[in-house]
Amino acid sequence: MNDETPLGFGTRCVHAGQRADPATGAAAPPLYQTSSYEFPDADVAAARYALEDDDHVYSRISNPTVALLEDRLASLSGGVGALCTASGMAALDAATLVLAGAGDNVVSASSIYGGTHTYLSHTASRRGIEARFVDTLDVDAYADAIDEDTAYVHLETIGNPSLVTADLERIADVAHEAGVPLFVDNTFATPALCRPIEHGADLVWESTTKWIHGSGTTVGGVLVDGGTFPWEEYPEKYPEVGGANPAFHGLNFAERYGERAFTEAARQRALRSLGDQQSPFDAWVTLQGLETLALRMERHCANAQVVAEFLANHPDVAWVTYPGLESHETHDLATRYLDGGYGGVIAFGLEDGYEGGKRLCENVRLARFLANIGDAKTLVIHPASTTHAQLDEAAQRASGVTPDLVRLSVGIEDPEDVVADLERAIGT
Repeated sequence: MNDETPLGFGTRCVHAGQRADPATGAAAPPLYQTSSYEFPDADVAAARYALEDDDHVYSRISNPTVALLEDRLASLSGGVGALCTASGMAALDAATLVLAGAGDNVVSASSIYGGTHTYLSHTASRRGIEARFVDTLDVDAYADAIDEDTAYVHLETIGNPSLVTADLERIADVAHEAGVPLFVDNTFATPALCRPIEHGADLVWESTTKWIHGSGTTVGGVLVDGGTFPWEEYPEKYPEVGGANPAFHGLNFAERYGERAFTEAARQRALRSLGDQQSPFDAWVTLQGLETLALRMERHCANAQVVAEFLANHPDVAWVTYPGLESHETHDLATRYLDGGYGGVIAFGLEDGYEGGKRLCENVRLARFLANIGDAKTLVIHPASTTHAQLDEAAQRASGVTPDLVRLSVGIEDPEDVVADLERAIGT
């Protein structure tokens, strides 16, 4: 195979970043289950701690198995580097720690995961960081909310659970005009459907727990660096990346690492200090799931389209929202930004409202009633009483959660079995 020939997405899911193990010739990714790495001599040890030598020191910072997953996800996402974390929320926290400090603010779309909303409102706020939530689809609202203290602009490719798709390119232009990066949660789309960096995003984060792994067994996250934001132009605003970093005797990560500056700053300042790295075993298991991402996403999307059309025609269903339905308010934007399908999640409400949504979750048999998404199995939950229960009703509605909303993550089962399970549960 010619190394200069561009490889397709599905091929890179299997091969990117990997060669036979040089020590043993093993074809499968080796699991380097070690905490530490021996130094050949004292000078090399000193150089590694001074970031003059980038080889491994301690697995809280980097590990060969985790590095393979990072390289593969960077390739699939169109990034220059990636950082794998213990969870998706750890990826968000790592980026926020590096980019924002007391007195700064974050401008975020309101249609986001409840845990992210709570993190920005009640966790980042304890560090003196203000959260400013705006209408997800109102581009001007982002511009109005940004000021000189804005650390980053945040949104989700497909909002959870409202399923709206914002105009990524226009919002990226707004952020960049103000001199701040666009940070996108791409969990619901995965790089199989959307690569936000191609549409102007500077940083991307995902929960690898979901479709990337795909089996609901392993928690993890990833932070992908697009290598596009000019950190060196804002040394005072982003001292951890583009200025004289006080933790490393004034080392400037932008000068030292170039386009990978953010990746390495987050590795050395977040993972190294917070200990929220992904474990070698979890990365090794996630690599197994990642190999089939392209195939699984095709099935998730095809099944979700079938189920959404069934629900849209059911007399006891009050409403259905799915980006693949032409009736969806952001169907055109989803068609523009999503490639190969509209995702595996559907939101709908029953005529029986709040109690009907809770009852359906109790009555399904094939689908599992739990708080995850992106499994091979079909999953269902009632966000107003669970994932978004920490928000008051006004905040729930601003994020796209109505009292009756049911979130359905459609799996890769035979679609007629999923439909039959829903039909029986709705009628119970």
